[in-house]
Amino acid sequence: MSVFKPKTTFDKIFEAGILIKGFDGLLETVGGIFLIIVDPQHINKFINWATASELSSDHHSFIANHLTEWGKHLTQGTLLFLGIYLLAHGVAKLVLVIEILRNHLWAYIGLIVLTIFFIFYQTYEILGTHSISMILLTIFDIVVVVLTTVEYKKKRLKSQNSES
Repeated sequence: MSVFKPKTTFDKIFEAGILIKGFDGLLETVGGIFLIIVDPQHINKFINWATASELSSDHHSFIANHLTEWGKHLTQGTLLFLGIYLLAHGVAKLVLVIEILRNHLWAYIGLIVLTIFFIFYQTYEILGTHSISMILLTIFDIVVVVLTTVEYKKKRLKSQNSES
């Protein structure tokens, strides 16, 4: 088994993007597990504790008020859905990143398809929320798709040449 070894600047940029994706996948996996096992009341209590000082100094704090309102309506079903979503997405990313770093060509295609799927979903979210963070995430994902596609083509060509 060969392991991905960056040689060019492009390879190093690709590896950095992939490692960021892997770290994100790890965070999503841990977050998903946490959301599946935590009680919504504990999250609501934490939100109330975390926003108390902000709300005492500014009763109209946009973020603090929205967080506390969100916490009041949090249900076990919502947490289970979010947890399963994050867990599935995180594990898929982790597996694909590990397999890319192990130079398995199928993982490049898997990452491209998975990321494109989330770009479409994120674009839908952007249209409704105009979230700057979602826009930045989508731009990052587009860059990862481009880098992964270029790297895949290089690897596939190299693989085909070594078989001839």
